Amino acid sequence: MLATIKFTKQFLAKLEDIFSESEYSLRYERGNFQSGYCLLNEEKVAIVNKYFPLDGRISSLIEILRSININPEKLSERNRKLYQEISQTELKV
Repeated sequence: MLATIKFTKQFLAKLEDIFSESEYSLRYERGNFQSGYCLLNEEKVAIVNKYFPLDGRISSLIEILRSININPEKLSERNRKLYQEISQTELKV
């Protein structure tokens, strides 16, 4: 179980690594996204506001990972475990 989310650059890198192994591409761009991110499901692209602080980026990536369908079988063992923990844990900030 994902006990505590640590808002660190290392944790952000772990989340980005899940995207690198998935069908979705992750981009950081400027934009006025209501929730801080934009998800283009048809193109399998997730765009996060590049001006977001670290905790905002991490929260956005977690929200995105919970809302998209990723095949866990295509992820490495470490990323699969983290993805399953994120999918099953309530975010408490």
